[in-house]
Amino acid sequence: MKTEDIALFHRIVETGSLVEAADILNLPKSTLSRRLQALEDELNVKLFHRQSRAMTLTASGSHFYNKSTAMLASLEQTLSELSGEESEVTGHLRILIFPVPELMHITHAIFEFMDLHPELTVEIIVSTEPQDMIRNNIDLAFMLEDAFNENEMVARHIISESVHFFASPEYLNKTGRPTSPDELPEHNSILFRYPNGRIFNDVPFGKDRTLSVKGNLCVNSLATCLEATLMGRGISMMPLPFAKEHIESGELEMLFEDVEPYEGKCFLVYPSRRFISLASQRFIDYMMNAMEECMQSGGCDGRIKIRGAFKSMI
Repeated sequence: MKTEDIALFHRIVETGSLVEAADILNLPKSTLSRRLQALEDELNVKLFHRQSRAMTLTASGSHFYNKSTAMLASLEQTLSELSGEESEVTGHLRILIFPVPELMHITHAIFEFMDLHPELTVEIIVSTEPQDMIRNNIDLAFMLEDAFNENEMVARHIISESVHFFASPEYLNKTGRPTSPDELPEHNSILFRYPNGRIFNDVPFGKDRTLSVKGNLCVNSLATCLEATLMGRGISMMPLPFAKEHIESGELEMLFEDVEPYEGKCFLVYPSRRFISLASQRFIDYMMNAMEECMQSGGCDGRIKIRGAFKSMI
């Protein structure tokens, strides 16, 4: 019995469709069907109830899925222990990245990891839209806090950013500059919708206060939020690196500079109910160490610093 075929069985379970699993895995449907049939023949059980548009697990299939999840996880952990840190990493990783200010730094880090493991293939998906990581066969994701369900994910804190309030001189000239937190709810705020559907309209003010804000514009992209702020559409709350150059040019102004900023966090997350592949394990360890080095060096301000941090680890 091939572990690769068991892994394919898991992907069919998680997508609920032979066609979707074949598309995600970039395999012909006929190949996937043949390998599934071979697995059933070897086990001498029927794993799925086959229907025209979906496939549902039989009782035997459900039992095999639950048992083999732990088995695959144990196997991957054993391979990791036996192969050592310097061994070649192979396979394919699908990585989802929320468009955070450090997007390019994370991307550069992924490229460096790929250079160290040339047999590995990677697919990078940048999106603010909700993504079912299991159904879409996404191995890992970089996401903001409150953008994922903690009960379904394992989350590793990887980046922190100071988050401030910003407005354009045009907007402030038209409406007046808020000087106290009590005035903020009376202004037009640019609202933000997280991938999990939650609208970020109860915003943190400093370290120990939350304000309810309102506005006539809601976006799900930091780039769009920045553009709307620059065009005087309202007051926004964004990570400082995203707005820094526009502060320096005078296109934006930071509000409440004397208030200690809220610290936004980005996490490296992965599904808690899926076995973690050896490639994923190595990638997680690599990124956690590399980004920590990068942040400690004064911020990830370029490819050279990232490469330097990586080289210190190998």
